[in-house]
Amino acid sequence: MKTKRLFILIAVLVMSAGMACSHVATPPPQMKMTTDIPPGIATPDKLQTRIGTLNLFDGVPDEKTAQKVYDNLDFQRGVQAYLSSIPIASMAGMRKGLLNFGPANTTVLLFEDLMDSKALWLTPNTVSIYMAMWLELSDEPMVIETPPNVLGIIDDHWFHYVADFGNAGPDKGKGGKFLIIPPGYAGEVLQGYHVAPTNTYGNWVIWRGFQVDGDTAPAVNTTKKIFRVYSLSQKANPPKMNFINVSGKFHNTIHRMDYGIYEEINEVVQAEPTEGQSPELLGLLASIGIKKGQPFKPDARMKKILTEAADVGAATVRTLAARPREERFYYYPGEGVWATPFPGGSHEFIEDGAVVLDGRAYFHFYATGITPAMTSKMVGKGSQYAMAYTDAKGNTLDGGKTYTVHLPPNVPAKDFWSFTLYDNQTRAELQTDQQFPGVSSLDEGMQQNADGSFDVYFAPEAPAGKASNWIQTVPGKGWNMLFRLYGPLDPWFEKTWRPGDPTLVK
Repeated sequence: MKTKRLFILIAVLVMSAGMACSHVATPPPQMKMTTDIPPGIATPDKLQTRIGTLNLFDGVPDEKTAQKVYDNLDFQRGVQAYLSSIPIASMAGMRKGLLNFGPANTTVLLFEDLMDSKALWLTPNTVSIYMAMWLELSDEPMVIETPPNVLGIIDDHWFHYVADFGNAGPDKGKGGKFLIIPPGYAGEVLQGYHVAPTNTYGNWVIWRGFQVDGDTAPAVNTTKKIFRVYSLSQKANPPKMNFINVSGKFHNTIHRMDYGIYEEINEVVQAEPTEGQSPELLGLLASIGIKKGQPFKPDARMKKILTEAADVGAATVRTLAARPREERFYYYPGEGVWATPFPGGSHEFIEDGAVVLDGRAYFHFYATGITPAMTSKMVGKGSQYAMAYTDAKGNTLDGGKTYTVHLPPNVPAKDFWSFTLYDNQTRAELQTDQQFPGVSSLDEGMQQNADGSFDVYFAPEAPAGKASNWIQTVPGKGWNMLFRLYGPLDPWFEKTWRPGDPTLVK
């Protein structure tokens, strides 16, 4: 009896399931207004996708599918928010690193003995005299009195360009007074200043001085004598500046690469007016819970998704920098490994009216400082950069092996050229037994070949007789390099001269 009842129950369930299935599979009847629907408009009831099987009934997902779709949407937006907001996180990291030494507006960091590898900064060089401070505006303009003969940049808290000062600025390298106008300011703008409006209250101010016959003191002393920051109301009695020599001192200005990057981004969103940022990007951030005026407190589900999104974002941007897939990111497409994040020649990463998204993420992951001067063709002035993560055969540079780069005769640099090595993880200077992981044509003892060419070596130990042309690497660590030309000449821009690719020495 029990067996018979069980059989009947099973039969009923099977019939019910069949009726349900037939209901889904049965096409609707032809109605008076029914027409053929053009192909591509309707979505099938079952889709096999990379996120699994998606089930819908006549275009409407079931609850399980809807949740799967939302999880994927949050993940996608988390990754895109990561890649698009690296500039914001980078500036958050820079602000923290600077303010660790003292308050904004009056604290100036000077690398009086140059920047060595104990400082975690993104891809600095080993020859310039870096100087930096954090500018924090309120409701009135601020004055910056700048020294002569420097390369200076002001970028806002979103990492957008505000102004140049020094050799590439309106003061034409003579030094001057800059009036920085805060967001929403409607007051009088005084004459006699180089005026620079900014869209954020927080601003990064950085400048590079130059050695004189190997001496850093002239540039450092000039900055200490001239550089001042004060609000207009303090004009008659400017506050005293605190200049701190940070050469050889460990400190970090680099943003996080894990889930913590979203918290850094949120700090900037909360601190600044929304008018200074793209509504599209702010909307993307809001979609993952980063919205001005609201706490960023993702629940357990969302935090798990964003943690994974950050991991994928980190791997993605490291791929964009180390192995660009588009030929336009290479100086010599199809013929070499030297690359640039500025394929369109725009400091705003705009090419043919469109933002080069990969280039923007690549640059801000790898470097700092946004100015038109970085991408302008200035023959005999400024500097040009080429980077390499791999050898001539496309293999990752290995700190346990020996490589060489050949520079043909007549290197097109009016002033000098240099190589600097960087840690693949931090993008800061590679930490080795050498204080400065770089060489330049100004180095005493730099060996030049009989034909005027140079060979530079990269290895754990210097090849015999090549110590003057050698930069140390670390076994078990990868590394990458920047080749810099100071005062680049026409053959560089015309590509009639090119450096050799890093080549493994067997």
